[in-house]
Amino acid sequence: MAKDFNNKVVWITGASSGIGEALAVAISHLNARLILSARRVEELKRVKGNCDEGSDIQILPLDLSDADALETKTREAEALFGQIDILINNGGISQRDGIIDTSMEVQRDVMEVNYFGAIALTTYTLPAMVKRGSGQQVVISSAMGILSVPKRSAYAASKHALHGWYDALRAEHHDDNIKVTLVCPGYVSTQISYNAIKGDGTMNKSVDDVHKNGMPTDIFAAKAIKAILKEKQEAHVGGFLENLGVYTKRFFPVLYSIMVRKVTSG
Repeated sequence: MAKDFNNKVVWITGASSGIGEALAVAISHLNARLILSARRVEELKRVKGNCDEGSDIQILPLDLSDADALETKTREAEALFGQIDILINNGGISQRDGIIDTSMEVQRDVMEVNYFGAIALTTYTLPAMVKRGSGQQVVISSAMGILSVPKRSAYAASKHALHGWYDALRAEHHDDNIKVTLVCPGYVSTQISYNAIKGDGTMNKSVDDVHKNGMPTDIFAAKAIKAILKEKQEAHVGGFLENLGVYTKRFFPVLYSIMVRKVTSG
């Protein structure tokens, strides 16, 4: 396993808080050149200020829901350091409501950011990586990319879709030396549930207990970075309950379907 990023250019989306911020700070100490993207410029500046002082960091504001701007933003990102070696698709939104109470607009909005936003940036960065014969596409997915629980229909669907698309990418471009790493967090101590949208599009404004007591972001970042440097295909970074759910779903699907009916939070 490589010990650091060997001066590679790493582009992180959703870098203004939570997992993205933790990844940015940790990677800044590992000999990388960083591009930090999110909607909130002031928060990106704050994150940059918390990174290693000697690291080379650029800020590129980005809204993943603005589909028409993503190709232009990719060209801007490539121009900052000349290329993108590793794209970490981390930006996204979550959802908290029952299917019957969730509008189709919300279902589409979640898919637009989490799925279409991610695959767009990959699609636009891929040709240059293929031409060079190297590159790594990293996706911060979720345990919900494998499981699904009540009141997460849109979120789980968007994460499931990412797995299908990126597994195909890995197979198609194996001979081009394009690495694909799917990192699946369990419950991490972030504001993802607070910022989640309800079925009518309003903000949830409540932090789930499982996230309050979740894995600290710096510990998650360290585990995720290890998986990235190892170029693992898929890494599950969660606690006992999340990992139990993944393996129960895989090997005992009927039992899982009974268990999941009782899930009321998280």
